[in-house]
Formats: sequence, C-alpha cells, structure tokens
Amino acid sequence: MFAIVRTGGKQYRVAEGDKIAVEKLAGDAGDTVELGDILLAGEGDSIADASKVKVSAEIIAQAKSEKVIVFKKRRRHNYRRKNGHRQQMTLLRILSVGDSKKAAPKKASEKTESKKADDTKAAPKKEAAKKAPAKKAAPKKDASETKAAPKAKKAAPKKAAATSKAADKKPAAKKAPAKKAAAKKTDKK
Repeated sequence: MFAIVRTGGKQYRVAEGDKIAVEKLAGDAGDTVELGDILLAGEGDSIADASKVKVSAEIIAQAKSEKVIVFKKRRRHNYRRKNGHRQQMTLLRILSVGDSKKAAPKKASEKTESKKADDTKAAPKKEAAKKAPAKKAAPKKDASETKAAPKAKKAAPKKAAATSKAADKKPAAKKAPAKKAAAKKTDKK
C-alpha cells in the first residue's frame, strides 16, 4: 500500500520500508511519529479512502541537508557577499501504511509528555534540597568616598560658569581705523 503525505510544505509518496528526508520534525532518534496529513492512499491501481489510512514512521536521525551557497554581487561596485546555509532535516523510515483500525505505535509527542510529567514530579524534591544561602548585605561606604563625590559635582558648575563668562564678553572694538586716520594726518603735513 502507498500513500501521499504532506509534511513541511512538501508532498511525499511513501510505502512501508521507504526512507525519506523531510523538514525538521520534533523528536529524537528512535522515536515514532505519525504523519497526519494524508492526501491520497491506494494499492496498485486502486485508490483507497485517505481518511481511514494512517502512516507511522520512525525517526532515524536529525541531520542537516547539503550546503546551499548564497552569493550576491553588484558589478562595478566592489560588492560581494558569500553565505552558506544548511537546512535542518529529519530522516524517517516508514514503518506502516495502513488502516487506522490497526494499533499504531506510541507517538513521539506522547513520549515527551510522559517524560515531562515525570520531571515535574521530581522537580520539587530537587528544589527543596538546593535552597540558596542567605545573601549578605552590601558593605557600607567610607565617609571619605561619600565626601569626594559631591566635590566633583561642585567643580563641574564652576567650569561651566567660566565658559559662559567668556561667551558674555563683547569683542574688542577695532583700532585699525583710528590708526589709519592718524597715519593719514601725518602724511598730509
């Protein structure tokens, strides 16, 4: 029996015993997952009712696909960027393609939920054993440190006042015209 299954936005034709690489699925190696979105099912030339068919698969490994090189270039602008990308993928072995009446193996998500339930039961015991010691109060500052800081603050306004006084001064009047006039008088005599 075969089925056409959709997972990760792609469609795969699978039969019992096939190995396929799909977009990353949750689970570890050895977990069993059920592929839920079945588009078509059949055997030979006949087509079966897809709603009654279940496809179960075992996760072989979580891996990365081959590297895809992304190269960008703008001619005559000295612009080149080279990046590589390896997409996460899951390798699956199809265990069974058949009627939903048959007992299906336990899903990976059900296994993880049972593990989480066991962890939550054990967690309160660990927390009680690992109580953090009381924190010590921060040491007090010396009197010399507290006095030094206000002095630094007082010095800054004096500098600002000095710069404002310089801005308040008016530019000196030009004396050159007066000298020229005096020089002209001496030349005429």
